Formats: sequence, structure tokens, C-alpha cells
Amino acid sequence: MTSKNDQLFASSQKLIPGGVNSPVRAFRSVGGTPLFFQRGQGAYVWDADGKRYTDFVGSWGPMIVGHCHPDVVKAVQDAAAQGLGFGAPTASELEIAELLCKLLPSLEMVRLVSSGTEATMTAIRLARGFTGRSRIVKFEGCYHGHSDGLLVKAGSGALTFGQPSSSGVPAEIAALTTVLDYNDAAGLEKYFAEMGNEIAAVIVEPVAGNMNLIVPKPEFLKALRDLCTKYGAVLILDEVMTGFRVSLQGAQGYYGIKPDLVTLGKVMGGGLPAAAFGGRRDIMQCLAPLGAVYQAGTLSGNPIAVAAGMATLKLVQAEGFYENLSALAKQLTEGLTAAAQKHGIDFCAQSVGGMFGLYFSKSLPTSYAEVMSCDKEAFNRFFHAMLEAGFYLAPSAFEAGFVSAAHTPADIAATIAAADKIFSAWK
Repeated sequence: MTSKNDQLFASSQKLIPGGVNSPVRAFRSVGGTPLFFQRGQGAYVWDADGKRYTDFVGSWGPMIVGHCHPDVVKAVQDAAAQGLGFGAPTASELEIAELLCKLLPSLEMVRLVSSGTEATMTAIRLARGFTGRSRIVKFEGCYHGHSDGLLVKAGSGALTFGQPSSSGVPAEIAALTTVLDYNDAAGLEKYFAEMGNEIAAVIVEPVAGNMNLIVPKPEFLKALRDLCTKYGAVLILDEVMTGFRVSLQGAQGYYGIKPDLVTLGKVMGGGLPAAAFGGRRDIMQCLAPLGAVYQAGTLSGNPIAVAAGMATLKLVQAEGFYENLSALAKQLTEGLTAAAQKHGIDFCAQSVGGMFGLYFSKSLPTSYAEVMSCDKEAFNRFFHAMLEAGFYLAPSAFEAGFVSAAHTPADIAATIAAADKIFSAWK
């Protein structure tokens, strides 16, 4: 009998390119038919066939308090009862702006947008307008949304499909983006010495999460800040994924690095389309209507999305929230590593806050090249075995995973036990 997931996917492919509205969802990296989800509650999701899974994707990060948290749902319902959108200022926009600036000391001014791609795209434009320069520096394997100038050796879905650059991006635009090696402080310093006066901005994931999870080296972060300051370039920390996910002050607080601009998304929207960018006042004042850098959006600051974000951001401020989240992620990564090593399998894992990475490798990768040397086929085999057992991991060897506050130690223990059973039969 054909499953409902199979039926839905077959129908979707007739009307939606690839049957999905974001490429990594198609399961082409891991093989098989993607799951169509019907509902979520806490740490669990249910597919179209009614099967329950323990969820370690969490809508790719936003569901930090779990699915359908009652406080978030009520906030959305209350906001919706007042109106779905106005295309005009609301008090709730000011409220979330005040909270974002309070939680992240690097934010002196902030603007709300609707997606991480929109936030990074505009941050780049703003940096160019502020500096009067054109060149952008990014790092191999880092993904900053799908705007033209950033789809150059990108991570995430682009990496999953083995196509680090995108067709349709004019060579003239791509030529303005320089791609360097992540975690290579010496290479960054060398490039700045050659081209520093032409660089408008450096954009980086402070914890890379789109080529699996890669932790930054302290000397790399220091070089980023020191070189941008020395040469007058704008340092943009892309915290769309790490913001309020690795700590209450994001990766910038976790590692003690102050950006000139920061981009936010995912957690700050509580599962609805909301994002933001902000930073130094002198840079942000270059934005229209104050300055000449144009940006606009009909749905920017949508009251429903803002309500979900505000409710989520209030919940994550609870005492011990991040300590508990980090402990759950550490329990998972240490348990999975121990289970694999017990059975002689080359495997390792690590976590930062509520993010984690799994690698079929003898050692933890620190760069794009090392990630690419991991055993992708072993990951695919593990992914499907875990899926069959009722545990939903990211359907790609090149994506970070996420735990939520709704996961319990018992959920993590069950996940480790399932992996141990799989590894025990590994050949």
C-alpha cells in the first residue's frame, strides 16, 4: 500500500519544482521520499501517515521551546484576533526592537524584515553604502541566504546537492565576492594585506551550521574583528541560526566578539517568518528614510510573527534555560559518540548551546575540506535507520541539528539507545 507521504510527494512534484519549497526537504541527498508533516507537539512531530518522530530539526532551529508551546500559540491567537497585518507601524514592533537591543549589546538600532535571506542581503547592501566599497568576503561552506552575491561556494542546500554556486548568478556579481577558508586566520590576514582597502564587509557564521556544525577557532574570531577594525571593513555576524540558539546573547556573547552588524532570524520569529538586522547606529542611519540605502517590505514587522517571536524570547530568558538546553545537547552528542565507538565505528559529535553536529569521521572537522572528507554514505545509512526507528534528523550530512527545551533526558536516552542498536548491527 502506498503511504500518504508517497502520494503527497508524487502529487507535489507535478506542481512544485522537485515537490518541495526548499531544496534540502526533497531528501535527494539521503535518498528516499520526504516526510510530509501534519502536526507537532513539544519535542515530537507526526507525518501524514500518523507516525511519531522525536524531532531534532525543529523547523531548522526556530522551535527552541518545542512545537506548539501554549504561550506562543496564545500570543499568536491574541495577535490574530486584532488583525493579520497593517503595513503600518505597530507598538509591538517597538517592543521587540527594544528587547532585541537589550539582549544583544551590539544592537544600537535594528530593522525588522521577514527572512534571513532578506536580512543578510540588506546588511551587505548597507555595508557597501556605508563604506563606499564593493568587495565582500565570505567563507567556503557558509550559507547566508540565496541572494546573488552570496551564492558563491555556499553551504546548506547548495552544498547538499554538490552545487556550491548557483546558475543564474551573473559572473559580474559573483566576482565581487571573495571566498576564503573558514577558521584560517592566516589566510584572512594575508588577503586583507592585499585587498583590505577594497573590502566593504566580511560576513561569517560565528558558528558554522550549514556545512554541518563547525566551531570557530579563537584566533579566527579575533582576526575577523581586528582586521575589519584596522581596514575599516564592516564585520557582519550572520546569527540567523545562532542568535538566541547558542546562548541568550547569541554567538557574539558566547565567544565575546562584537560585530558591526548582525543578522537574526529563526528563533526570534518563534516559527513564523520574522528576521532582523541591526548594529552600529552610524551604519544603521544610512538606511532609508534616514539615508540613501533603500530597503522596504510589506510584511516587515508583521504583528503575528512579532507576537510569536516575543513570546519565544520571553521564554528563553527563564533562569537556567540555556544551561538545560546545553546539557541536553551534550548528553546527546556524548552518548552517540560513546555508542558508535563501542562498536568500532568512526564517528564523533559536538555541540554548542542547543546546536549539534554529527560526523562519520575519526576527528571533529574544523573546515569545509574536513567536512567533505567525512563519510557521507555512512551518514545516509544512519539517517534512514534512525528515521525508521522514529527519530528525525536533518536529511543531509551538511546540516547542524537542534535540541529544544521540550526534549527530556529520557528522549535523549531513547535516541542514544536506538543509535546503539543500529551501530551494533553495523557492518
